[in-house]
Amino acid sequence: MTTTTATAELLTVPEVMTRLKLGRSKVYDLIRSHRLVSIKIDGARRVPADAVRDFILGQIEEAA
Repeated sequence: MTTTTATAELLTVPEVMTRLKLGRSKVYDLIRSHRLVSIKIDGARRVPADAVRDFILGQIEEAA
């Protein structure tokens, strides 16, 4: 795996906000409640792109 690929897979909170069309507080609520997986790198919160996809799929399953 190259560094570029690894970087592209980690999203910032503003990027997650854009993808989910949610506000900052709601994204942090999802992280705090462990509904959205995230990691901290030297104090910077990052969300794996797969975690966003999994969250969306989980929401679709709940709605069905």
